[in-house]
Amino acid sequence: MWHNQGVGRGTDESEGCRRGRQAPRPLDEERLRELALHYVGRFATTRAKLTTYLGRKLRERGWAGEGAPDLPALVERLADLGYVDDRAFGVAKAGSLTARGYGTRRVRQALAVAGVREEDAADGTAIAQERAADAALRFASRRRIGPFAAEPHDSVQREKALAAMVRAGHDFAVARAIVDAKPGFPPEL
Repeated sequence: MWHNQGVGRGTDESEGCRRGRQAPRPLDEERLRELALHYVGRFATTRAKLTTYLGRKLRERGWAGEGAPDLPALVERLADLGYVDDRAFGVAKAGSLTARGYGTRRVRQALAVAGVREEDAADGTAIAQERAADAALRFASRRRIGPFAAEPHDSVQREKALAAMVRAGHDFAVARAIVDAKPGFPPEL
């Protein structure tokens, strides 16, 4: 079977074609718009992430349209239609991260990486701040830290647990209170 699949044969990948497949056609206005609609239909995204995706597709496939493609206009049009909403993305991302036990600082970083502007990230950041204590306890429970540990940690384990909580975006004072708590006795935060 393997001998029928081209294994061991010298194939010319430099032509941009795989065996039996043609190279994708360069994009034009219509194909670029369809690609953008398909992407926003499948993924929750931000303006920045959509622009990055479309730019990558243009580099991969090339441009066959007249003039240069106007990515910012296309992205803004999709945002005006409600297909791209940075504020809603920020709220959803913040809710997801806090549910997994991440802190406010980590939520801010994730929103910045996704390209959510500060004013659009405000609602998501507020959610993360409201749920900070619960998120810290959830993270500690998942990692069996402090009050969720089977037995008290030694000093090396405590320092590692504290570092993990701080990396997860939790405030140092909250992380210290959780790490210092005796097993079975969660602190009041």
